[in-house]
Amino acid sequence: MASIITNTSAQIALRSLSMTNAALEKTQQRISTGLRVGTAEDNAAYWSIATTMRSDRSALNTVKDALGLGAATVDVAYTGMNSAIDVVKEIKNKLVAARQPGVDRAKVQTEISELQNQLVNIGDSSVFSNENWLSVDSSAASFNATKTIVASFARSGGAVSVGTISIDITNVKLFDASGAATGILDELNGTYSVSTLSIAALTDSAADLTTLEGMITWTDDAISSMTTSAATLGSAKQRVNLQKDFVGSLMDAIDRGISTLVDADMTEESTKLQALQVQQQLGTQALSIANQSSQSILSLFR
Repeated sequence: MASIITNTSAQIALRSLSMTNAALEKTQQRISTGLRVGTAEDNAAYWSIATTMRSDRSALNTVKDALGLGAATVDVAYTGMNSAIDVVKEIKNKLVAARQPGVDRAKVQTEISELQNQLVNIGDSSVFSNENWLSVDSSAASFNATKTIVASFARSGGAVSVGTISIDITNVKLFDASGAATGILDELNGTYSVSTLSIAALTDSAADLTTLEGMITWTDDAISSMTTSAATLGSAKQRVNLQKDFVGSLMDAIDRGISTLVDADMTEESTKLQALQVQQQLGTQALSIANQSSQSILSLFR
């Protein structure tokens, strides 16, 4: 039946063209954004998972920055410790040279004093991001001998946790301004420490030579303690760098996981685009033909 009120063919052609236009719009959107799941409307489950994973990746990026900061802090302390070891070795050499009878120990002490000043300078200068692990004040209310570096971010069953790497600087510090003299270089052996010892007044008497030999032994013990501390810092630095590499690899893995869930296959979408463009052209022509069929009714009234 031919009707001027209802054009069934045109309705079918219009519906088909509308579906084609909607599919074409979605394909164009995927191509322009590179995403097949761009909003929760596309796929609520995948969108939710990807959003959570992006949040975790962002947190891991912050962790990586924190590890970089921590690695730099450890490196500064390690560098300062190595420099201090070299200076204390030189002090030890001066003390051994001063053991020789007849040596002008006052002049030797002049050199030692400059080396001691250099030790203080190294301790005070080994600072990064307001953190100084070599020269501390353990009596300060804010002091904590256990230093922590943010190392990981984990999610389990909806609960999140932040992991840290802990470094105890109790046996690393060179100077302690608290007055307790618990640093490696300001720790007292009776009345003197490595940073304060003086041989200017020592003579060749048996008692003074015994005192001088005690200073040599004490200085050698300090070098041994500093070497152990440098090894501790070196191990901590290695661990931080390994964790930093792991976090970087983990971020890459998360990126790949997100890509699998939401990224569009551009080869597939480009093929769809070409097919849909052809369908759109054919649908437009079909609608035009269907609309023209109504015009043929006019010929019946001529």
